[in-house]
Amino acid sequence: MPSRWITLLALSIASLVGGLAPTTSQAQKLEAAYVILGAQAPVARVVITGATQCPTITIDNTPQPMSIRAEADADFPVLVCEARVPNRAASASVEGQALPLPNGTPDAIVAFGDTGCRLKGIDTFLRGADDREDAGKFQDCDDPSRWPFAQLSKTLVGAKPALVIHVGDYLYRESRCPATEAGCQGSPHGDNWPTWKADFFAPAEPLLRAAPWIVTRGNHESCERAGKGYFRLLNPALAGQTPPRCTDLIPHYTVAAGARRFIVMDTSSAEDQCSPRTCDNAKYTAEFASMEAEPGTWLISHRPVWGFNQAWGTITDALQQALQARRGTLPEGIELVLSGHIHLWEVLSFADQRPPQFVLGNGGTLLSEPLTIQFTGQQIGGLEVKRGRSYHGWGYTQFAPGDTGGGWTATVYDFTGGLLFGCRVKAADVDCR
Repeated sequence: MPSRWITLLALSIASLVGGLAPTTSQAQKLEAAYVILGAQAPVARVVITGATQCPTITIDNTPQPMSIRAEADADFPVLVCEARVPNRAASASVEGQALPLPNGTPDAIVAFGDTGCRLKGIDTFLRGADDREDAGKFQDCDDPSRWPFAQLSKTLVGAKPALVIHVGDYLYRESRCPATEAGCQGSPHGDNWPTWKADFFAPAEPLLRAAPWIVTRGNHESCERAGKGYFRLLNPALAGQTPPRCTDLIPHYTVAAGARRFIVMDTSSAEDQCSPRTCDNAKYTAEFASMEAEPGTWLISHRPVWGFNQAWGTITDALQQALQARRGTLPEGIELVLSGHIHLWEVLSFADQRPPQFVLGNGGTLLSEPLTIQFTGQQIGGLEVKRGRSYHGWGYTQFAPGDTGGGWTATVYDFTGGLLFGCRVKAADVDCR
């Protein structure tokens, strides 16, 4: 065979093999790219399959390396990378994808929580005793009308928020979907990347592209439940070790977004119902005592400091007792309290003019029982409720500065963006119409 034919044959084989074998870029996949706000500066984070090295991030047209936060393992076969973004950066991108950065003081703020699809068998009862009324319940994850988080995420992109606040509880798929449940067949479950992707990152993807997030830790992200994934993927503190270690309590931290301040408090392990003798509240007493709040600061805590649940009555005993240990008051300067945990929408204002409590746990998971109580005059944690309102349905709340005289408006929407009602928040009072 002439040598030139051999050369041509070799080139043809090489071309064929090259066409069949994926390139490095083809083998890798950028699963998620997002920005979360922490104590010091925004943190850009990416999740990549098929990679062992982090990509570069371009900040204000200057490429710079990202750091490994967590390497792939059996449960999380993805590389997680991160980089701190300067507070005044105007632009950032990874792999050609623009990242949403905070821009001045956010006025259009959307908030919600408790978003995952409930798959909770009786076998998980002991691992989640604080939501025992939902043991043995399985949500139809494949039906957008029965698990609407993906639709809510798409709706919110159209609202163009400057900041997204998630008040905690991202992963609800704790048990295998039974063969008798048609609406969740084939769903992943457990604290692993397939479940985190299905329950949070895939449905939230358009909203993660649209705005920076404040991500609160919920009781579903305790170390006994989905803490491994939370610390790998969402905890805003930069990794001191790889992978970051799950701890029972993240010390509270303050997020600065322009002139706005948000204190994020980890109440993932606070007890809902306990006596003064059994409550483990000393750590929360210390947390409240060490808080320093500028005027107008919002406190974000997954578990409400004050809240009503139809099945249990009042919650959360541990936090209320922790406050009573310091004369029952929140640090001066806190204007609003935003929480989740109860799977509905609720707002309480108080006769003694302390900050109103919003409960925003209606982001998509199985709803709690509707509240039927008359709020005015109710007692909770030694306080008298002045006004209150609840809504039993999925949706979100958009906060915007009041038109005149300060304060805020809180507008409540269903998950399709349908307007439900609005609340005026001013001088520690809430009036919803």
